[in-house]
Amino acid sequence: MIIAACVDDAMGMAFNHRRQSRDVLLIRRLLQRAAGRTVWIHPDSAVLFEAQEAGSVRAAEDFLQQAGSGDICFVETAAFASWADEIEEIWLYRWNRTYPGDVFFPISLTQGWKLAEKTDFSGNSHACITEEIYKK
Repeated sequence: MIIAACVDDAMGMAFNHRRQSRDVLLIRRLLQRAAGRTVWIHPDSAVLFEAQEAGSVRAAEDFLQQAGSGDICFVETAAFASWADEIEEIWLYRWNRTYPGDVFFPISLTQGWKLAEKTDFSGNSHACITEEIYKK
């Protein structure tokens, strides 16, 4: 599986119990990168994908369990550290700022992960979002 997540500079994924991932251009970019592969999401994330041509998006409470090899799991607050052995790639979308966090990305990228790609792009909510692709 491939994990996709939005993080701030402190690796925060949510602050004040709110998601950090509400950016329509970021979601569009993620779906373009997914290129027809299945993107699994929690039902709470469905609102982010409604405005997109998102035919390959599947929502399920147990989306991490349903994802197979090569599938993308868009995580916002889901606990996924126990799936670390199943993760093939990590796609991080960085806001390039720090928010007060209460949910943090649980996997250390310094142990066994290599940065394969790094690209800045303009988002809707942030002038610069950095996409980082990590591989084992």
